[in-house]
Amino acid sequence: MRRRAFRNMGSGPWFETRCCATSLTTRPRPPGPLLMKFGIFDHIDDAGVPLSQLYSERLQIAEAYDRAGFYGYHVAEHHITPLGAAASPALIFAALAQRTKQLRFGPLVYLLPFYHPLRLIEEVCMLDQMSGGRFLLGVGRGVSMYETAAYGLDFSKTQAMYHEAFQVLLKGLDADELSFAGEFYKFDKLPMILKPVQKPHPPLWYGVTLPSNSAWPAENHVNIVALGLRDNTSAIIRAYREARRAKGFDENGTLIGLSRHIVVADTDGAAMAIARRAFPRWRQSFRWLFNRHGTEPRVIGIYPPTFDELVALGNGIAGSPETVRRWIANEIEQNGCNYFVPQMVFGDMTLAEALRGIELFGKEIMPAFN
Repeated sequence: MRRRAFRNMGSGPWFETRCCATSLTTRPRPPGPLLMKFGIFDHIDDAGVPLSQLYSERLQIAEAYDRAGFYGYHVAEHHITPLGAAASPALIFAALAQRTKQLRFGPLVYLLPFYHPLRLIEEVCMLDQMSGGRFLLGVGRGVSMYETAAYGLDFSKTQAMYHEAFQVLLKGLDADELSFAGEFYKFDKLPMILKPVQKPHPPLWYGVTLPSNSAWPAENHVNIVALGLRDNTSAIIRAYREARRAKGFDENGTLIGLSRHIVVADTDGAAMAIARRAFPRWRQSFRWLFNRHGTEPRVIGIYPPTFDELVALGNGIAGSPETVRRWIANEIEQNGCNYFVPQMVFGDMTLAEALRGIELFGKEIMPAFN
């Protein structure tokens, strides 16, 4: 039996999790923190319901993640597209700070060129304080030239803007005064009155879709979520681990996440029925803004038209807790992640379907990985 070692983030010694699927069917959950951490990735995409209902239900769903014991809730930021209703993610996070107790949360990612760095520094401090130090700071450039153009930004310059804004953000979160002189941002001895709970700043997160982009987060102690098909995600995670080893860092000193579309229901048939109905709507939202401009997203190939095809590609699963548990165990083994981040609510899934899936995941899947 193969065994893979991971570090239990922030709570002590090395541990081993059995990744042979047969070992996961009956193991009871011992007391203590989860050894393999589980989070959630969410676009908060169009569900075919009034927007007020979408927000209300997502907050109820986040409360369910909190009760089930998920580690983190990562929300995408998008603009002018039905793919993302969290255009100002801080509003969602402010509500979550009041309605959850243990769940960590944050953007995956804040689109740094879209923000004035000073405003974002202060926003991050407020959210970290309001949540008692539970904020997760995801950062990125933004991949959609159409969203970028809507904000009057030159897509060819946003990579440089992103790197500069990132420097300002980290300095401002850990300084009493902020001074910076760059191409895009200049500050001279600005007093940094607001401070985060987590020092020197909340944990950093980055979404990675290419192995060539693994080195920077690895070398800068940035946690990641790998996206794509298995050959790609395993290469991303391998490159990330290799980059940390090359710097003499603990390979498991950060969380190394993997995201997949997951639907859980009481039976395989019930789960597939939900997934087959909900996934095409999510995919339509994923394509909508690009199709409006006569193009397709760069990664559309990993999201085929039907959920059955997605399963065939290995990019998702729908089933009973036992089916999903075995499938996740294999994904962990094949990819080498220490953090599994499913996208469990998407398309036109109903609140009842979502809550039941979360309940089953928390009671019958997560405990098996202790």
